[in-house]
Amino acid sequence: MNKTIQVFTWSIIVALGGFLFGFDTAVISGVEKSIQQLFVLSSFWHGFTISSALIGTIVGALVAGRPADKYGRKPILFVIAFLYTVSAIGSALSNQIFTFIVYRFIGGIGVGASSVVAPIYISEISPAKVRGRMTALFQFNVIFGILMAFISNYMLRETGNAPWRWMLGVEAAPSAIYFVLLFFVPESPRYLIKAGNIVKAKYILTKTEPGNIDNEINKIQINLKQSGTAKKKLFAMRYIKPISIAFFVAMFNQFSGINAILYYAPRMFELAGFSSDDSMFQPVIIGLTNGIFTVLGLAIIDKYGRKKLLISGSVGMSLSLGLIAFIFYTSGNIGFELLILLIVYIMFFAFSTGAVIWVLISEIFPNSVRGKGQSLGSFTHWFFAALITFLFPVIAEDTGMGVGHSFAFFSFMMVVQVFVVWKYFPETKRKTLEELEIKLSKQ
Repeated sequence: MNKTIQVFTWSIIVALGGFLFGFDTAVISGVEKSIQQLFVLSSFWHGFTISSALIGTIVGALVAGRPADKYGRKPILFVIAFLYTVSAIGSALSNQIFTFIVYRFIGGIGVGASSVVAPIYISEISPAKVRGRMTALFQFNVIFGILMAFISNYMLRETGNAPWRWMLGVEAAPSAIYFVLLFFVPESPRYLIKAGNIVKAKYILTKTEPGNIDNEINKIQINLKQSGTAKKKLFAMRYIKPISIAFFVAMFNQFSGINAILYYAPRMFELAGFSSDDSMFQPVIIGLTNGIFTVLGLAIIDKYGRKKLLISGSVGMSLSLGLIAFIFYTSGNIGFELLILLIVYIMFFAFSTGAVIWVLISEIFPNSVRGKGQSLGSFTHWFFAALITFLFPVIAEDTGMGVGHSFAFFSFMMVVQVFVVWKYFPETKRKTLEELEIKLSKQ
């Protein structure tokens, strides 16, 4: 089998964790209103219930890195698939708000852990020249999962007496498929070298690396030996650059407002004057746009680099978010203006920060602490995701101009991101993970 095809095959299987990540994240948009009415939730408890999965992602992101470094990437991926399945079935069958929150929290742990382990695995299995595209497959699958969640919600909106149960429960099927497919991928060769299993690592590298395999193994071993003193210490001064980059790229990803839009899209379209059915269908258009432009980002990320995508996307997002804030401030009946501006926003988000975040975080940390570093980046991402998802309905419902205020804040933060990326971020395209460690650890 062609080596690129082999890497793609393994990467796409592991990236299916991203599909479940996206599906689990977006499926709640179709049920949040039903959940609020069924359990008679105040705006506070509504925000807390919807953000319960995101609280789980914080836990998952925090705890996944250490076992991934200790036991390997593959065993943790199996655990993630199991958590997704349990969450889908449990949430669908819940009759009390407490059990619903618990099962959503369990699913969130799977999402957070997936955002740590899957990008690490793909970045470690991929040669430098295609690493950006392969790792971006994870984000593509996230977007594909979001789109399928929107489509699924729309198709199941009138199923049975409680459509929301079907919307949540259907995720169990792809979760089980993911679990089975994981049997067909090997362990990460860099983890195997770290664990001392050189023979198995060499066998896997012969299927993925185009150059001299013995030379590649030697470079990885030297790198691990040099960084061995920092084996258990992520928060060391030599890693201040990758730590700060991971924090900023994850924080700005959420300060773009993406999760507020994905979680509450149907509610926003209702506020804009669309009917209930149309409000369930408009997110499908947004999800489709997201998918198309994520593919664009995937296609050009290794050619134009991470910085250019982040900067150009931030400019476009700031303008579209600012206009959305303006029309919420000034218009009584927003209508299709909101849909058009959200589509423009999603276009810029998808090929920039949407495509770059998991690629960049998986690249910038050294082999010895990559699991912990990915956990830090994912924790930052999910902490701010949970915060924004919890606060958005409170602000939107309890203040007259709350939605406008939210979008104005998101617009301003994208302006800030332009300057931070321009002045501080390195370009990582077409550099090996070992080359990046030398460059970033010295700064």
